[in-house]
Amino acid sequence: MTSETINAAAAGTWRLGDLTVNRLGFGAMRLTGSRPFDLGTPSDRERSIGVLRRALELGVNHVDTAAFYFSSLRSANELINSALAPYPDDLVIVTKVGPGRDPSGAWLPWARPEQLRGQVEENLRQLGRDHLDVVNLRTHGRHSIAEHFGALAELREAGLVRHLGVSDVDPEQLAEAQAIAPVVCVQNRYSLDTRTDDGDDVLRICGDQGIAFVPFFAIAGEGGARGAADADDAEILAIARAHGVTSAQIRLAWTLHRGPHILAIPGTGDPDHLVENVAAGAIRLSDDELARLA
Repeated sequence: MTSETINAAAAGTWRLGDLTVNRLGFGAMRLTGSRPFDLGTPSDRERSIGVLRRALELGVNHVDTAAFYFSSLRSANELINSALAPYPDDLVIVTKVGPGRDPSGAWLPWARPEQLRGQVEENLRQLGRDHLDVVNLRTHGRHSIAEHFGALAELREAGLVRHLGVSDVDPEQLAEAQAIAPVVCVQNRYSLDTRTDDGDDVLRICGDQGIAFVPFFAIAGEGGARGAADADDAEILAIARAHGVTSAQIRLAWTLHRGPHILAIPGTGDPDHLVENVAAGAIRLSDDELARLA
């Protein structure tokens, strides 16, 4: 496969409510520095803008971001605005609320329900939009999310938000949100070797109900926000060699094979890694290879 033929459409499409996106998307978290939330190492601005524009050239039309993705000199939302506005009609930008940081980068207490409007409006300002395509409520623990999700449902009714999703939830929290307003996506930690105890249950529920399941840290696995580990399992490496690809590409391919409703959002600030990530959407794993990875 040459760089001219690589396209995110090879992974197929799914829906976020009434919005259709290619299943291979892009996560903006790593655009702002060498490591997420690293205030001391801002990224090269022009390189980050180039990565975003190249992503769209490669068919990516689903970008995941948040107002709290920033380093000392870089904001993911501002980079997206500068690189991509005026936005293409088919581009879907998904953001999340709940966590917050002050200008120094220090984490703030989790937003109260009445503070969510301010977080939504902050995303609107930074992105230069009059409404947000999708907003995920990021939870922080296994407790009721009704009051928070209800506040977002009111913003949806007011026209500030088109669709709602949830992040880091268990089956009970998902059901609680659905009783208040439609949920178009669930964004949970999920990878080949790292997931929550009920991760497969949530993935299955989403598949049964036609809800997009959007795993984060699909490549990093146990490394999480620190990034992928240096070593991979022997089976992953063997399958990668057989396909002539990287272990990260096999991890992405495995993720997409878990169901047609799964949307991958690998993030990178490296243009070469971007091309590799998008190319992973065309990798087809055999039943035998999937069994070995299991």
